[in-house]
Amino acid sequence: MIKVIKINFIYLGAILLLCCSLSCKNKIEENETEEKIGKYLSVSGIYPHLAMYNLEGECGTGAVVPWADKLWVVTYGPHKPNGSSDKLYAINSDLDQEVREESIGGTPANRMVHSESKQLFIGPYAVDQTGKVNVIPYDKMPGRHTGNARHLSDPEGKIYYATMEEGFYEVDVNSLESTTLYPDANALRKASDLHQFGPLLPGAHGKGLYSGQGVMVYSNNGEANQAALGKFDVESGSLSEWDGKDWKVVRRNQFVEVTGPGGIYGNKDPENDPIWATGWDFKSVLVGVRNPKTGWDYYRLPKASHSYDGAHGWNTEWPRIRNIGTDEVPEFLMTMHGLFWHFPEKFTAENSAGIRPRSAYLKVIGDFSRWNDQLVFGCDDSAQKEFLNTRRQKGELIGPGESNSNLWFTSLNKPDELGPNTAEGAVWISEEVRANEFSEPFLFTGWENRSAWIKNEGATSVSFSFEVDKEGNGSWTPLKSVNVSAGESKHIMFQDNETGEWVRIKPNKATKATVHFFYGDKDSRINTPNSMFRGIVDISDNNATGGLLWALGDNRRTLGVLAGDISKEGFRETGYYELDSLLNLVKKEDNKIVEFMREKVAIPKNVLTTDDASVLIVDDKGRRWRLPKGSDDFKEGMDNGALRICREVSTERDLLNCSGTFYELPAENADGFAKIRPVSSHNMLIHDYASYRGLLVLTGISSDFAEPNEHIIQSKDGKAKVWAGAIDDLWKLGKPVGEGGPWKDSTVKANEPSDPYLIGFYDQKSIKISNQSNISVTYKIEVEPIGHGPWMTFKEVTIKGGEDYYYDFPDNFQSRWIRIVADKDCMSTAWLEYK
Repeated sequence: MIKVIKINFIYLGAILLLCCSLSCKNKIEENETEEKIGKYLSVSGIYPHLAMYNLEGECGTGAVVPWADKLWVVTYGPHKPNGSSDKLYAINSDLDQEVREESIGGTPANRMVHSESKQLFIGPYAVDQTGKVNVIPYDKMPGRHTGNARHLSDPEGKIYYATMEEGFYEVDVNSLESTTLYPDANALRKASDLHQFGPLLPGAHGKGLYSGQGVMVYSNNGEANQAALGKFDVESGSLSEWDGKDWKVVRRNQFVEVTGPGGIYGNKDPENDPIWATGWDFKSVLVGVRNPKTGWDYYRLPKASHSYDGAHGWNTEWPRIRNIGTDEVPEFLMTMHGLFWHFPEKFTAENSAGIRPRSAYLKVIGDFSRWNDQLVFGCDDSAQKEFLNTRRQKGELIGPGESNSNLWFTSLNKPDELGPNTAEGAVWISEEVRANEFSEPFLFTGWENRSAWIKNEGATSVSFSFEVDKEGNGSWTPLKSVNVSAGESKHIMFQDNETGEWVRIKPNKATKATVHFFYGDKDSRINTPNSMFRGIVDISDNNATGGLLWALGDNRRTLGVLAGDISKEGFRETGYYELDSLLNLVKKEDNKIVEFMREKVAIPKNVLTTDDASVLIVDDKGRRWRLPKGSDDFKEGMDNGALRICREVSTERDLLNCSGTFYELPAENADGFAKIRPVSSHNMLIHDYASYRGLLVLTGISSDFAEPNEHIIQSKDGKAKVWAGAIDDLWKLGKPVGEGGPWKDSTVKANEPSDPYLIGFYDQKSIKISNQSNISVTYKIEVEPIGHGPWMTFKEVTIKGGEDYYYDFPDNFQSRWIRIVADKDCMSTAWLEYK
């Protein structure tokens, strides 16, 4: 017995020694990996060294795909059908970035894994399973490559390529020889043509490609005419399919993603698996699904953001539906109009339940993937050209010196953790609708608070019937009927027991009508900023380090910082510095750049007005808008150019910092201020902000702040300081708040509406109307929930002379704009508080 025990101890000791040895070896390897990754700095999931540059007017991320033990990424220039300075990148698990020497650039956003040949097709490149890259030259296959699809008749030996200008190719996966099925429009036109579009199909600006059910489906999201350059609500885009011989236009709307449950591999059962398409119009987001026997069905979702609108299609960069789960447990994530969505893997017209909002985001995302148990988003961060996105509030501010974008690494849960999922959309906007004809289904679940605005713009009273599909199986049951008189508006607040996956509406008479839905949850954010913003100075503080910011060109790839002392009274320069890829802030002598920045990066003065009531903005179309006020201390800084008010920090959309609130501001061609959305409120003296290597960089740091953290970067002499993070960190500043209104001790004319005042996306809302005259006055409270829709009457209240009216808006009240109309000449105040 003693011998047995002794032998067991010997064996046990050997096993322990072996385990210790293996553990130590694994620990050493783990530490080596951590050390390798640790050599690269990251801020909010953004690694500055991974920034991608080109020499074009834009540098978007077209595709992000894990393959051959690396992450493969390709960038694109704005209109480069024959190649460009863009690159193909390969990133290993240590986050070393390899710029592939095979790179030929272009405007690629296509990616597909061809399982039989074990190749990744990404842009004009074919990457085999060992990481070897072969190139299909543009002289053989010209065009802006936008999508790949499996072949209809020879899926093992060939694939399809599509271009944005309707070039279609058949490529042999073994020889990489291409056959032109339809020529790219760029090959048919002169290089000097500005607005090239294919003659094959209506619309312009091709996007998605997918095959199955015996057809190849192609989408585009733009229109190439003068009206589309300035408007968002003209006819644009199309969804089309090809049976191998003939093309058929399925629907004339703006469409982007086309995919299926097989994703970038193609559907496993192509004859029976569904094909999905996403798109939009000026009313709402569209989701289409194709059934092999019955064809296409369509559903509508609300929009979180309108920065993606624009009939030209440029503002929308390749929204995706991708599996971010595993092969065993699929989980599909959809990006569309600034909102992350859960998308069900078995979505069909017979099984349409499960689309749910997750959270809102500000980044412009071109593609994303799961890699090493993280999400990696390829973004479109900083375009040198800035395209049509100019406005008075930016002054003569020049765009960045060189286009650049980056990847954004996040946790798998990040799509649930960003901005509130408040969203809105319509089935009809001032539209002629037929009697007893149903609208398309609109999503009816996923939010705590749901409401609808109805306006009957016809000449007779109409009953609007609401029906719901409770289970998403196509079985409809009545929900309620609402009678609306001619010219009348009604606000419907749905109760918790009024449920269903989808809702649809029909009028009992032909009429002209608007039906618009507004959804949201209670904003759970607090009114104080996250600790990551510690060090940014309060607006009342006169002891701050500021600085003008500009991303340099000429391949310097640094951020110029013209530093100085800043207060709300003004700015005094103290020196010039540059921020490099390692986030070193180094003093430089460069008088040429300093003079350039003084002229081209100066903060404009007097581009808005702050009066006793609120902040008044007059946009480039002459439209008047009023926004809430924060602290009175902001007025002086905004008037004298001490605070940057407006700047593009994500491609083709602006960030507005006005009176203590950051707003997402769409380009004017996406309806601009009419569709503004508050992001967060603060009480900080933020001098300037800019995009750099995928980061949001801002200035206005306390001169005394010296605590080390990942977000505050300072020069060795301490005279230059910046804050760095992701643009989506701004959600953590605190929920939007403010006060003000359209009138403050104002002389009001009878039946003349006040200026529109922003009320949308705020949480606790109340209004006080004061009649400062000695006569009774009836006030009409009107709302405009859409931004480009009709004004609707919410309430009418009669107030005696010298008296006040108070009203707390219910939790499920949302509208974008509010205004007041008095029936008599009077003196009045209309004051709103958002807490």
